[in-house]
Amino acid sequence: MQHKARSGRSGSVAAALASAALAVALSACATSDPEPDQRARTTLNTAPADLQLLCAGAAAEATGAPGDKVLPVSSRQLDSQNYQVEVDANGQRTSCIVDSDGNVKSVQPV
Repeated sequence: MQHKARSGRSGSVAAALASAALAVALSACATSDPEPDQRARTTLNTAPADLQLLCAGAAAEATGAPGDKVLPVSSRQLDSQNYQVEVDANGQRTSCIVDSDGNVKSVQPV
């Protein structure tokens, strides 16, 4: 019994598929880092989650908003010990200053 080698289309299709797979694999490795001004964090650090939640509670108390309607929406580090947290308290924006020990310094309307 003699087997004949396949030639023609099936060989070239397999080669084309292999080349396409290799090109896709290599293109996945060729990503570049975004420019510094396009990165999510450049120079500002956000407040830790526990401090954001402390500010949310303080904003709920200051505005009388129900706790389930209060949400920290942004935060940033002010200096080595203090953070500012923007809070949406049932549609009313507040700014909260909290230190790294968890002491809420102020809650003011924005």
